[in-house]
Amino acid sequence: MPELSQETERGRVLPPFGLAEVTGPSMVPTLHHGDRLLLRYGAQVRPGDVVVLRHPFQQDLLVVKRAAERRGGGWWVLGDNPYAGGDSTDYGVVPEELILGRAWLRYRPLGGQRSPRALTRWLFSAARPLLSDRSAARRLRAR
Repeated sequence: MPELSQETERGRVLPPFGLAEVTGPSMVPTLHHGDRLLLRYGAQVRPGDVVVLRHPFQQDLLVVKRAAERRGGGWWVLGDNPYAGGDSTDYGVVPEELILGRAWLRYRPLGGQRSPRALTRWLFSAARPLLSDRSAARRLRAR
């Protein structure tokens, strides 16, 4: 995932939008390895939103998770894949200042197949908005 420079953060001149690439299986089935995200930095986070945050213990590492609920000045974040780990069940509540932004759109890069059928399938499934999934937030909170 792209890294924000310390200079940009100190000057608080964050661009309103940014791009990120998903790596790993923690958000399957919502997001897959290689998916790209359009982010809105500083957007208001609500339960169920997919967010990009700094890992609480490795702040040079950016993480994509779902904001399940607000708890004591931060967010309880969980991956959609319960078997992948690497979420608040491991590191607890994420402070508000570590949440960088909310993912608004997911798009898949064009694969190696160039047949007309593959291109048509890609056109109809390449981009989709990432809407707040309230049912996922309730389901994940129960874990």
